[in-house]
Amino acid sequence: MPTGAGNLSKKGRRRNEILAILADEPTMRVKALASRLDVTTETIRRDLEELAEQGLISRTYGGAMLRAGNEPVLSQRERQLVREREAIARRAFVELAKGKTFLIGSGATTAILAKRLAFELRNVTVIAHSFAVATALAQNPTIRTIMVPGEYHAAEGAMHGAQAIRFLQDYTADWAILGASALSPDGPSDALIEAAEVYATMLRQSSRSMIVADHSKFDRMSTARYAEWSQIECLVTDRTPDGPLARALDRNEVRVMVADKA
Repeated sequence: MPTGAGNLSKKGRRRNEILAILADEPTMRVKALASRLDVTTETIRRDLEELAEQGLISRTYGGAMLRAGNEPVLSQRERQLVREREAIARRAFVELAKGKTFLIGSGATTAILAKRLAFELRNVTVIAHSFAVATALAQNPTIRTIMVPGEYHAAEGAMHGAQAIRFLQDYTADWAILGASALSPDGPSDALIEAAEVYATMLRQSSRSMIVADHSKFDRMSTARYAEWSQIECLVTDRTPDGPLARALDRNEVRVMVADKA
């Protein structure tokens, strides 16, 4: 076998090992990876740079983290992890019960939460950019729903863009309730840049903030980070985070509320 082919094969196997390690231990330092794979730190850095260029990982300070995969469209996500999302919605409602005005982002988990709010609340106002959220709220005629205008994103069933941002800037709310494609130690992020811009605006216009996201989002990074953890009051999820994510949440005094699936 030619030397170049052998080297390429060895490099390919090593990079597959790196991805497998990151799947089990989502955040790893360069030195730890080099020691595990018995290669130099320079070799690991080159591997990480190429994996990052391929969109498979994200570089972090001194290490790497797996990127969140491409999200399915909303209609597919709504059929996944339903029990976990319903539990998150029940737990979130306990915190939200006394609110009067809400800004709610798009997503499968927020849509399920909207159904819970429609069942439990009376005489509240919700500002939404997601048609799934607005449709769920329509079950309760006492809830005043204000729909955000803008550019329609069909796969997400939501309104985005400059018009949506300008509209939101004229409103304030007790709570911003947002989903996320990924949760890293640096903050929550979304696969859609347009959605991230809407979420960041919702956060600025709200007194309090909540992220609702299941454990599959832990220790991942997606395209557009829309907040730092210092901007988030609480995370409602179905499992207790650990490792770097847990330390970041604790450092930024984010309250973590774990839902009971029973």
